[in-house]
Amino acid sequence: QVQLVESGGGLVQPGGSLRLSCAASGSIFIFYAMGWYRQAPGKQRDLVARITNGGSTNYADSVKGRFTISRDNTKNTAYLQMNNLKPEDTAVYYCYADIRGFSSSRRDYWGQGTQVTVSS
Repeated sequence: QVQLVESGGGLVQPGGSLRLSCAASGSIFIFYAMGWYRQAPGKQRDLVARITNGGSTNYADSVKGRFTISRDNTKNTAYLQMNNLKPEDTAVYYCYADIRGFSSSRRDYWGQGTQVTVSS
């Protein structure tokens, strides 16, 4: 079994910064990618940022130049550095990991979600 544990959300003023972390543990055979989606009230869940096992990244247009995703392969942990936050970034952020386990087929695993609120 694979578990994802997120941390780092909270309340921040516009223009401020937060860093999210997502640590994966368990029976991991192959990591394909990790990233974050976010979901605001009444809206669908959208991709924010993604990083592959090889280090390739992609971002939603709305966060390019403000958010940076990185990964520490030795710790099976991904990070999302969020700078110059805007009220429209307010959402629940969900970490995901595209993983093949030792005894399971390739699939997406999800974290518990962390609230990010940008407000003055």
